[in-house]
Amino acid sequence: MRAIALPALLTVTACLNVTEISTVETQAFTSIFGDNVMVFDPEMEMAGIQRSLDTLHKQQANDEFSERRYALLFKPGDYDLDVTVDYYVQAAGLGQVPGDVRIKGAVQSISSTTENRVTIMFWRSAENFYVSPRNADEPIYWAVSQAAPYRRMHIDGDLRLDLGGWASGGFLANSIVEGTAGLTSGQQWFTRNSELGAWRGGNWNRTFVGSSGTPSEDWPNAPTTVVDNTPVIRDKPFLVIDDNDDFWVFVPALATSVRGVSWRDEREAGTRIPISDFHIAFPDKDNAASINSALAAGKHLLFTPGIYALDQAIRIRRPGTVVMGLGLATLIPQTGEAAIATDDVPGVTIASLMVDAGPRTSPVLIQIGEPGSRRNHSEDPTALHDVFCRVGGAAPGSADACLIVNSHNVIIDHAWLWRADHGAGAEWTVNRAKHGLVVNGDDVTIYGLFNEHFQEYQTLWNGERGRVYFYQSEIPYDPPSHEAWRAGSSGGYASYKVADHVQVHEASGLGIYSFFGIHQQKDPDVRLRSAIEAPATNDVRFTHISTFSGRSGGIDFPINAEGEATNAGEFKLFKGINPQSR
Repeated sequence: MRAIALPALLTVTACLNVTEISTVETQAFTSIFGDNVMVFDPEMEMAGIQRSLDTLHKQQANDEFSERRYALLFKPGDYDLDVTVDYYVQAAGLGQVPGDVRIKGAVQSISSTTENRVTIMFWRSAENFYVSPRNADEPIYWAVSQAAPYRRMHIDGDLRLDLGGWASGGFLANSIVEGTAGLTSGQQWFTRNSELGAWRGGNWNRTFVGSSGTPSEDWPNAPTTVVDNTPVIRDKPFLVIDDNDDFWVFVPALATSVRGVSWRDEREAGTRIPISDFHIAFPDKDNAASINSALAAGKHLLFTPGIYALDQAIRIRRPGTVVMGLGLATLIPQTGEAAIATDDVPGVTIASLMVDAGPRTSPVLIQIGEPGSRRNHSEDPTALHDVFCRVGGAAPGSADACLIVNSHNVIIDHAWLWRADHGAGAEWTVNRAKHGLVVNGDDVTIYGLFNEHFQEYQTLWNGERGRVYFYQSEIPYDPPSHEAWRAGSSGGYASYKVADHVQVHEASGLGIYSFFGIHQQKDPDVRLRSAIEAPATNDVRFTHISTFSGRSGGIDFPINAEGEATNAGEFKLFKGINPQSR
């Protein structure tokens, strides 16, 4: 299917649907993806594009729970621009490799609250650009916290991941930074398959997998975890455009025991799928029935930016189906069902989607495989990339669990599962949610798991041979009392629970934090007994655990009944149980 370029100048009003910017013009053309996807060409006037980007930045910079969603797509070529990415904005180059779309200037996130804090700079993404700063002495800033991936980037200079104020990031993957990357005051950061000139900074937990240029491990003097190779990964699919203005989706191939970027020397194994093989969904035209009909007819699925209210689950039954979103497309179940449910089939990809809990309690928001799934999918695993779930925040809602994985051999490459601690419906009795993640399948591997504020176990792992590389979790802020929040007779619910029957499990680079009563003072005696609970067997291994406690309460043990207590205002490091040698 051919993208249709409109030769005349278009006002950005057509793209953004807001009257305040009616005087700003650009040659961005609408395409098969609709008005909320702007596609830029290097032949356009740079000043016009920059005015459009600046206006969008002004609109979205502090609109934390906006209903507006946008994607900014850049055709191959050279641009002189500062591309600023804010709430519910995705910026992406349309080349096969990052060097195909070259930005002189910045691809950045620079918005903050008071004192340069970026602790709530969520829900944005950038990918597939080569960026060179105008001034070699100035870094590129991607100052963010959760749900803000920076992927397939080639930075010809330095990269800073905060603004010098407090930060709670973040995720960098499959990228090259020629200079120095790092943090000044940020809590934590996860880096996968990246090539860095150097790294500096960071406070509570910095974890590197399959990357070079990393700091050396010096535990417990510094909270750094380094894993030399990524054991198994299929990188996130992405849009490309060819010389005929035809769009394709490139799905990278499965790789094992890898280090560094997948696109080195412009060679990358994978499959191109023409956009004509996708059902392109629009929030004002599609519903669950039309989407399921397209999936049943053998289509892949691409959600354009917007919010999709669903009266039934989207059912993925066909092996190898690709489901991806543009511009933080958001699904909201309305009838107490899941938003997405897959059969126990191989090779499914779900990427770049948000799911909000709806007004009726859903048992689960995303379900991978039916309960009791038994098939081995090691040759063609299902993969989830940049999948974000919210219970409350944007609107009141509830769900028993955000994500349940029943299938075997699933790969999760960046997830933020969030029971809201602020925003609409963020109350103990309103945004009810037991678990962020439940894993019942075997051989599930996760890179970059952010899982916060749920009312029982944040993570409940029932499957064998699970692997987690980097874990960030804040236990709930708002238990009304010690008695109201406890697992049996124990104090509170562990953030990370491995079931008693599990024989083999491993996790590296974990940060678990308590901030009881951060928004309003609750019972000052609320404490968590163990941040992690796991069987005491030789093949259950946790390596590098950091804990912090805020102004009241605390954590008695980092894992089981081992390690030191973390009391109010304290930060502690613990090597782990059966930690792996490196």
